[in-house]
Order: sequence, then structure tokens, then C-alpha cells
Amino acid sequence: MVWRISNVTEAVEAERKAWQNRTLDEIYPIVFLDALVVKVRHEGRVINKALHLALGVNLEGKKELLGMWMTINESSKFWLNVMSELQNRGVRERV
Repeated sequence: MVWRISNVTEAVEAERKAWQNRTLDEIYPIVFLDALVVKVRHEGRVINKALHLALGVNLEGKKELLGMWMTINESSKFWLNVMSELQNRGVRERV
């Protein structure tokens, strides 16, 4: 069997969704929000997309990647949705 990137992606998609929707700690004293522009293949073309990252520092001082999202661009409305999602996953306080 020949493995292609799409085969590998499909194989781990359920795990990625479970990770992205896992319950988070209630308190993160520090939360970093940022985006990186990455090139991705979409419908046979290579385009730029924004890979958004939320990185939290928990009460033990350990960094934890809280989530990743990919969109065409970065906007304040998008980040508001991210913050709502993090609250829905258990985050109650960000200092």
C-alpha cells in the first residue's frame, strides 16, 4: 500500500478532533495568542493560510498548547470565537 499525506491525515483526524476538543484547566495565568502564515495545498493549489495558536502556561508553570485553528486570515472576531471556545472547554480565568 502506498501511503500519501492524505492517508496519514485521515488516520489521525479522530485523534486531532479529540485533542482539539479536550477539557482544559480552569486557570491559566498566562495565555499567548498568535498566528503564523503557512503555505498549504488547497484544491490543487498552494495558498497562504493563518495557523492560529493558543498557548497557555498552567499553574505549575508548564506550557500547554490549548488549541490550533487554520483560517484564511487573522481577525479580532476570530480571536473572540477562540476565547469563547476556550471557555466552553473549561477555561474560567486568564490573568
